[in-house]
Amino acid sequence: MKIKKNDTVIVLTGKDKGKTGRVLKAMPKEGKVIVEGINIQTKHQKQTQTAAAEIKHQEGAIDVSNVAYYDAKAKAPTKIGYKVENGRKVRVAKKTGAVID
Repeated sequence: MKIKKNDTVIVLTGKDKGKTGRVLKAMPKEGKVIVEGINIQTKHQKQTQTAAAEIKHQEGAIDVSNVAYYDAKAKAPTKIGYKVENGRKVRVAKKTGAVID
């Protein structure tokens, strides 16, 4: 999986299409990511002895194929490739050729 935690991504399909956000959690085994402010779901929290009952709004997981890395220089989604620089494998934005990390 080429998308990692703290990457800025843009949503390509679904109800949040076109929105951008930061990846909070990447789950490579499931092929999913959780993006800040995207795919908001409602969760009803039961009352406990210490906490009152409430309705929480939290981000749900999105399939990684439905998001793309957002390149700030190009201001557009871009694919990610790999390149070896100084004996280190680095991620590269295909549109601009800029090294991501």
